[in-house]
Amino acid sequence: MGESKKGAVEAAVSTGFLGQPDQNPIAFVQAKWKELENGFRVWLEKQSLPVEAAVVTATSALQGAGIGVLMATLTSDMNSSLTPPPSGASLNPDAVASLQQAKALAGGPLVQARNFAVMTGTNAGISCVLKRLRGKEDVQSSMAAAFGSGAMFSLVSGMAGPNVALNAATSGLFFAIVQGGIYQLGQKFSQPPVEDVHYVKTRTMLSNLGLQKYEKNFKKGMLDDTTLPLLTDNALRDVNIPPGPRLIILDHIGRDITVKGR
Repeated sequence: MGESKKGAVEAAVSTGFLGQPDQNPIAFVQAKWKELENGFRVWLEKQSLPVEAAVVTATSALQGAGIGVLMATLTSDMNSSLTPPPSGASLNPDAVASLQQAKALAGGPLVQARNFAVMTGTNAGISCVLKRLRGKEDVQSSMAAAFGSGAMFSLVSGMAGPNVALNAATSGLFFAIVQGGIYQLGQKFSQPPVEDVHYVKTRTMLSNLGLQKYEKNFKKGMLDDTTLPLLTDNALRDVNIPPGPRLIILDHIGRDITVKGR
C-alpha cells in the first residue's frame, strides 16, 4: 500500500502538476498568455472599426496609467520640491508656463496616470483607425498618431500654457518628429541586409570550403559569380588570398562541373 502511494507521488512529480512531463511553470504561463493574446487579437480583427478602436484605446490607456503611476513614484522628490509662488507675486507669462509644465511632469500618481493614459490611449486609437482605413502601418500613420497624442497630452497635463492651441500643436509636432525618427531608425535596423545576387555562388562555395572570411577579398577584387570559371592562381594572389586557400579554391572549381560548364 505504501509503495503504491509512493509511486503515485513520484509519477505526479515527474509529470508535473500541469499535466506535462517536467514542464517549466514559467514557460507554461508564458505559452498560455501568448495563446490568450493571439486569440484576443484574432477576435479584435473581426470586430467593427468603432469597437476595435474603443478596445485598443481603452487597453492602451490602462497600460499608460500604469506607466504614469510608476513615473509619479520615481519623480515624487521633484514634485515635493516645487513650491508655488507667493499669492501677491507677479510673474511674467513665460515663468508661469514653465511652472505649469514642471508641475505637469511632476504630478502625483493620479495626475500622471491620467496624463499617460490619455497620451497612450490617443496614440493607440489613432494608429488603430489609420491602419484599418489605410490598410497599412507606415511612418505617416505613426507620426499622425504621435501628433494627436502629443497634443492631447499637452491639453490634459496643463502644459499648454496661456496659448492653448499653439502650444498643443507645438507639442504634437514635437511628438510627431520624434516618433518619425524612431520609426525610421527601427525600420532601418529591423530590415535584413540585402544579399548581393552577384556573389551567391561565390559565397556558397567559400562557406562550404570553410573559407568565408575571404569573401571580402573576392569583393575587393570584383571576383563575382561570373568570374569563377576564369579564376587563376595569380588572380587569387592579387586579392591577397594565401597559397593554401588558393589551392583549395582552384581544386574545387576544377572539380565542380556546374562552374566549369558556365
